Amino acid sequence: MAKQKETSAMEIDDQSSIPSDQISNPKFSVNVLQLLKSAQMQHGLRFGDYARYRRYCTARLRRLYKSLKFTHGRLKYTKRPISITTVTEVRFLHVVLYTAERAWSHAMEKKTLPDGPNARQRSYLIGRLRKAVKWASLFQELCSIKGDSRTSLEAEAYAAYMKGSLLFEQDQNWDVALKCFKSARAVYEELGKYGDLENQVLCRERVEELEPSIRYCLHKIGESNLQTSELVSIGEMEGPALDLFKAKLEAAMAEARSQQAASMTEFHWLGNRFPISNAKTRVSILKAQELEKDIHGSAADSLPAEKKLVLYDKIFAAYHEARSCIRNDLVTAANSENVKDELSGLDKAIGAILGQRTIERNQLLVKIAKSKLNKVRDDKNEKVTKPEELVRLYDLLLQNTADLSDLVSSGRDRKMEEIALAEECELKSMVFRAERCFYLAKSYSSAGKRTEAYALYSRAHSLADAALMKLQSANAADQVIINELRTLCNESRSNSCVEHAKGIMEEEKAPENLSKKISNISLNGTDKKMEKLLMEKLDTYESAVGEANMKVAPRIETFPPAFQPVPRNPIVLDLAYNLIDFPSLDARMKKDKKGFISRFWG
Repeated sequence: MAKQKETSAMEIDDQSSIPSDQISNPKFSVNVLQLLKSAQMQHGLRFGDYARYRRYCTARLRRLYKSLKFTHGRLKYTKRPISITTVTEVRFLHVVLYTAERAWSHAMEKKTLPDGPNARQRSYLIGRLRKAVKWASLFQELCSIKGDSRTSLEAEAYAAYMKGSLLFEQDQNWDVALKCFKSARAVYEELGKYGDLENQVLCRERVEELEPSIRYCLHKIGESNLQTSELVSIGEMEGPALDLFKAKLEAAMAEARSQQAASMTEFHWLGNRFPISNAKTRVSILKAQELEKDIHGSAADSLPAEKKLVLYDKIFAAYHEARSCIRNDLVTAANSENVKDELSGLDKAIGAILGQRTIERNQLLVKIAKSKLNKVRDDKNEKVTKPEELVRLYDLLLQNTADLSDLVSSGRDRKMEEIALAEECELKSMVFRAERCFYLAKSYSSAGKRTEAYALYSRAHSLADAALMKLQSANAADQVIINELRTLCNESRSNSCVEHAKGIMEEEKAPENLSKKISNISLNGTDKKMEKLLMEKLDTYESAVGEANMKVAPRIETFPPAFQPVPRNPIVLDLAYNLIDFPSLDARMKKDKKGFISRFWG
C-alpha cells in the first residue's frame, strides 16, 4: 500500500493502532463536512459562484487521477469504475466525493441563473442532480466498508442530503425528501456533540441550514400550520444548502401572491380608487405592500438599519415593475380616454408612493450618518461621517420633497388628502432646510471659517424657529419632530455663541501669531538639517512654511547673498597705433579755388 499523506482535513489511522487482523483491510478517515466546507468557502461559494467551484472540482479530480495513475486512456476513453477492491488509498474516496460535488455544483449553477433555468436547462439540472445522487450513494457504500465509523456516518448524511435535494427540486415525494433531510439532520446533531470546537460549529451550522428545508417539506405535506408568507423569515439564512430552498420559496411566494392578487381589483391612494386590470401589476403592488408591512410593522424597531435598506431596495424594484406594466398598458390602450385617465392616475399614485419611500430611505441614511458623526474611530477601516455627507443627504431630501410636492400638486381636481400631503411636504422641506444649514455650518466650523460658521448657525436657528412655530400651529404635528427642532434651536444658538467667542479669540491672537510665525522664518539660517532652501525647490510641490512635525524653521534664501562672478566687457589695449606710419592723403583732399585778386594777397 502506498504511503499516505497527512492533511488537516483528512487523516489516515495510524497502522500501529490497527489490530493485526485488520492490517490487510485498513480503515480510512475523511472529515467530509470540514473538507467540503473549506473547499467551498475558498473556491467561490462564499459569494455564490458555483461555476468557479465546479472548475475547482474538475481541476481537483484531474490532479487526483494523475497522482493515482488512474487515467482513462489518452486517445480513446476507457471507463475504469471504482469498486471496493479499487479503493486502496483514501484519495480514491476523494475522487468519488469530488465527482458528486462537481455534478451538484453544475446543477446549482443552472439553478442560480439570473432569469432562472428554462425548460431545457431545468431538464439538464435534474440530470446533474441525479448524477450527484448516484456518486454520493457510491461514496456512502465505499465508506461503509473502507471508512471508519465517523466517515461512514458523514457519508450517509451526505448521500441523504443529495437525495433530498433531488426530490426537493422535482416537487415530488415530499415525504421521502423529508425523511432524507431529517436523517441528515440527526447525523449532524449527533456528530456535533463530539470532536473539536471547529467540528461542532460546522455541524451546528449544517443543522441550521437543513431546518428550513425540513419545515418547507412539512408545509407541502400539510403537517405544519405555517403560512406561506411566514416562510420568508426562514430563508434569511445564508449557505449553499439553502439556495435550492430560496428558489423554491420565491416560487411559492409568487404563487401565493398571484392567488391573493386575484381578489385585488382596486388600488386606494389619498381618497382615490384606481381599478387594476393587469395581473402582473397587481402581483407587483401586492409584493411591495407585503414588504412595507415589514418596515412599518410592530417588529420594525428590532430590524437593523442594513436590513431595512435591503427591504427598501426590494420595495423600489416591485413598484418600478408595477409602473413598467402600467406604462405598457398605456401604450397599448385604445382611444378610450377613461382607461387612459385611470392608468395615468394609477401611475401618479405609484410614483407618489415611490417618492414617500425614497424620503423614508434617505431619512434612514441620515440617521445612520448622525450616529457615526461624533463617533470615535476605533478601527482603522471604520468610516466616520463628515458634516459634508449630511449636507449632501439633506440636499437629496430637499429634492425628493420638492418632486413629491410637484407630483401631488399636479392635476386640476385635488382632494383634501392631496392638499394635506403637499402641506406636509412643505413642512418637511422647512425642517430639512434648517438641518442642512446646521450641518453646513459645522463643515465651515471644522474648516476654521468662524465668520461663515457663525452666520450659518444663526440662519439655522431662525429656520428651525420658523419651522417649529409652523409645526406647533398644525393640528396633527409630530411630537418627535418638534422635539428634534427644539434641540436643533438650542444647539444652533449655543454653537453660534461658541463660534463668536472663538472668532474674537482668534482675532485677538492674530497679530501675535503672525509675528511669531514671521519671527520663526529664517532668511539665511545656518542649520544643516535643511536639505535645500525654499528658493532652490520652487519646481516641487511642498509647503511654504514647512511640515507641522518639523522643529526647524524653514529658510527662504541665504542673506546677504554670496558673491558671484559677473561677466564684463573686454578691455582692448591698442599698443601698435603709435608706431604705424600712415600714408599721406593730401592728394586726395579737396583744394580751395582762389580768384584773380586773391593771388596778390596770397
